[in-house]
Amino acid sequence: MVNTALELQLNAPDAGNSTLFVPTTIADSAVWELYFRFDFDPSNGNRLRLWKVELQRLADETGLEVCVCHFPPGTSKWNKIEHRLFSFISRNWRARPLVSLETIVSLIAATTTRAGLKVYARLDPGDYPAKVKVSDAELKAVNLHGDEFHPEWNYTIKPRHTER
Repeated sequence: MVNTALELQLNAPDAGNSTLFVPTTIADSAVWELYFRFDFDPSNGNRLRLWKVELQRLADETGLEVCVCHFPPGTSKWNKIEHRLFSFISRNWRARPLVSLETIVSLIAATTTRAGLKVYARLDPGDYPAKVKVSDAELKAVNLHGDEFHPEWNYTIKPRHTER
């Protein structure tokens, strides 16, 4: 939501006081969107079903449209982030024993490219339930709008209720 100080503010319980300052006047009719580009193959598996339901929850809580674009199957080699970072990460942990998750995360986090790009990494200590089932009714309730170009890879999930 956009607060009275014209800042984009997350409304989710775990969001804390996250804000994004927007140095301009925003019209009341402005529409904000989140845009994600992913490097995994969408399928009709349970993880993707849960993913879409949780993105719907994010859209509902923030009032934002969530635009999702997946790289097509077999094209992860075109992912610019992989090309810009993975070789540096691999060099950074070369010949070091990867004995714990903390070691791996600290080696990734200590990575910097020649151009000055720095990696931020942290271990997520969250405990996530396994084998979460998403019913057909829950999936059908997702306000999903497929793009004209490959709607199975590119879609927008719009909030079900907009409050301003």
